[in-house]
Amino acid sequence: MPSFVITPLIVATALFMENLDGTVLATALPAMATDLHEDPVALKLALTAYLLSLAVFIPLSGWAADKFGARRVFRAAIGVFTFGSILCGFSHSLTAIVAARVIQGLGGAMMVPVGRLVLLRTAPRHELVRAMAWLTIPALIGPLIGPPLGGFLATYLNWRYIFWINVPIGLLGAALATRFIPNLREESVPPLDVKGAALSGFGLSFLVFGFTILGRGFAPAPVVALVISLGAAALLAYLAHARRADYPIIDLALLRIPTFRAAIYGGFLFRIGLGAVPFLLPLLLQVGFRLSAYESGLLTFVAAAGAMVMKTTAQPILKRFGFRRVLIANALISSLFLAANAFFTQMTPHWLIMASLLVGGFFRSLEFTALNAICYADIPEGSMSNATSFAAVGQQLSLSTGVAIGAAALETIRALHGGGMLRAEDFAPAFYVVAAISTLSTTCFLRLAPDAGDELTGRRA
Repeated sequence: MPSFVITPLIVATALFMENLDGTVLATALPAMATDLHEDPVALKLALTAYLLSLAVFIPLSGWAADKFGARRVFRAAIGVFTFGSILCGFSHSLTAIVAARVIQGLGGAMMVPVGRLVLLRTAPRHELVRAMAWLTIPALIGPLIGPPLGGFLATYLNWRYIFWINVPIGLLGAALATRFIPNLREESVPPLDVKGAALSGFGLSFLVFGFTILGRGFAPAPVVALVISLGAAALLAYLAHARRADYPIIDLALLRIPTFRAAIYGGFLFRIGLGAVPFLLPLLLQVGFRLSAYESGLLTFVAAAGAMVMKTTAQPILKRFGFRRVLIANALISSLFLAANAFFTQMTPHWLIMASLLVGGFFRSLEFTALNAICYADIPEGSMSNATSFAAVGQQLSLSTGVAIGAAALETIRALHGGGMLRAEDFAPAFYVVAAISTLSTTCFLRLAPDAGDELTGRRA
């Protein structure tokens, strides 16, 4: 078996663990809220804390892999993620589980980006789309079995098992990494941009956390405004620092590359919907439609099934139509299926809900595959570490933003009808909002050249 197949399958072990954890947690969120005596919407902090931790620590992943070796960092990251999972399982309060999720995020921040970096450096460029598919197909098993598994555990056993099942998976991933992952490292590594890491970490954490608690009553409005302002100020200070620094932790100069710029800006807007759906849909089905967590999971898992079907067709589709046309048309189609969630009611047949999620999952996955590939189409080899870190920060920040926007929309609608319990009709405006934002991603893809990324699919010799 060629290395560009073996390597993504091993990296997929880590991605499987991360995706399984996220989808299982999203499905079990209402049950966790009941056990911890918290509002289900407040439990979004458990999702956001992890995504935020990723965004803060991911910038360090490329530098760490170059400095200490990809295999060593990847293996240690799996260990940290597994340790955080154990702590999550023993948590008895919202504060404890948020803190444990931050530790998980530290491991995830190094785990997936470093694994993707190994893949980018070992796979031939013309095989990149196929290698990405090999990486993602096993990883999609997590979202496929996550919702029904999370629902089963939360309904019939205990939600704590959703974290403890990561332990054997983590041990397997560490063993495979030791055996097969090459310890790639750079001969000459620039010094770590400590000031840049501090400014970006402070800015990202304060800004996203401020938006997360906005309108939730966790802190007085002036305090929330101060947190958001401090985060924005730190990010502005980083922008000024990055222009002067010789080796910035997040290299903004990469945005001069058209394909990378389109993938970052367009991908950020498009992925907001991805971040919101795992939070909104289980709440709609369980709180709005009064389904059990297990019944909810049996409906939502089909989206991952659609995504898995797509991975086998991505290469020929992109080769036939090209990245630009696929990204534009597919963003519109995916946004329509995202908005379709707003039309679900308690009377909607379950087969129709599953059909919509299945087809929507297919198109969303095609968009993600295209974005993940074209992001690195024109990146020089020496900038690959910076590019993977930069792209991963954008991806995770967009997911966190999606959760925050979805929750803010719910809170706004609930406030308009005087508060109280969430109602099924409260969810439709939230789906419309995130679908509209995802549609805006087409404005970034329109600027791509017609032949952008052709080398990755063999459209151009």
